[in-house]
Amino acid sequence: MSAIFSAVFSIARRASVKALAVAATAILTASIGFVAQPAWAQAKTQAKEFRVGWQKGSNLAILKARGNLDKRLTEAGVKVTWTEFSAGPQMLEGLNVGSIDFAAVGETPPVFAQAAGAALVYVANEPPSPGAEKILVQQHSPFKSVAELKGKKIVLNRGSNVHYLLLNALKQAGLTYSDVKVVYLAPPDARVAFESGDVDAWVIWDPFAQAAVGQIGARVLLNGPGVAENYNFYLSSAPYAKNYPEVLRWTLEEIKTTGDWVIGHFDEAAEILAPQINLSKDITREALTHYGYGVTYPLNQKVIDNQQAIADAFYGLKLIPKKLDVKSVVWQP
Repeated sequence: MSAIFSAVFSIARRASVKALAVAATAILTASIGFVAQPAWAQAKTQAKEFRVGWQKGSNLAILKARGNLDKRLTEAGVKVTWTEFSAGPQMLEGLNVGSIDFAAVGETPPVFAQAAGAALVYVANEPPSPGAEKILVQQHSPFKSVAELKGKKIVLNRGSNVHYLLLNALKQAGLTYSDVKVVYLAPPDARVAFESGDVDAWVIWDPFAQAAVGQIGARVLLNGPGVAENYNFYLSSAPYAKNYPEVLRWTLEEIKTTGDWVIGHFDEAAEILAPQINLSKDITREALTHYGYGVTYPLNQKVIDNQQAIADAFYGLKLIPKKLDVKSVVWQP
C-alpha cells in the first residue's frame, strides 16, 4: 500500500485537493479490483410497496417461488405483495383500478386495456414465443385446415394473446372474423366446452394447450409460427413507473436472472409449476420449452410496430372503440 500512497502524494504536489481525491479513488479502485455499478443500481428508493400480479404457470410464478425479487426489494425497504389472476385481461384490469403495480401478459391484453383508458406503460418484453399458442381440434375431428372452420364455433379467452392468433389465422385462410362463431370463455370453462364437443376448435396458449394435447389427445390444427409473434410483456401503472423507475429496473434484473435459470433448469422449473397448474411434470416441462426467456427494454421499434398492427387490426374490426398510439405508452427509463 505504501507505493499507492506515494503515488497519491506525488499527484497532490501538482494538483488541487479535488484532483487528489479523484486520483486516490482511482488508484484505490484499481488496487482492490472494484467494478463500479450502474448509477441506477446504487440508487435508493422512496417506494414502500411493490404489488405484483401473477398467474400460475408463468415466469413470474417461478420468480415468486424462488424468492429472489422479494429478497432484493426487502433489502431496499420495499414490501412485495403478490396477487394472483386467472388471465392477462383480468390482471390488466387490476392494474387499471390500482390494485397492482406490475403485470406480465401476452401481446393482446395491453391493447384492450389501453383502449379502455388504462394508465399503463409497456416496461419490457420477452422474446417472441409463437410456438406457445395453438388452435386445437378434437383428436378425431374431421377438420384439417383453418379454412374448414368456416361457420364453426371457436372458443377463446377474449382479449388474450390468442385473440390475434385467430384473427391472423383466419386471414391467411381467406376467411374473415365474421366467418366463424367466436365464443368467449376463460381457459377452464373453454376446456370443458371443448371436451364436451360444444365447440369445434379451441384457440389457447401453453401450458393449457400442451395439457389438452397430453391429457385428452387434442390435435394441433395450427401452431403460432408464421402466424403471430406472441410477445410477452411486462407492464406497470404509469404513475408507479414515473415515481419509482428504480424498482422496475431492479425487478427486470431479477426477471432476467430467473429466465436464465429456467433455460438451464427446465426440470426444476417444471417441478415448481406442475403442482400449481395440476399438470404432470413432463407436460409442464414441454410447455416451458415453447417460451422465450430474457428481458428487453425499452421496447424497440419492431416490437412497437407489432403491437401497433394488433391495435389497428382490432380497431378495424371494431373490437376496440378507438385508434391507439402504442408508442405513446412505452416506458422510457
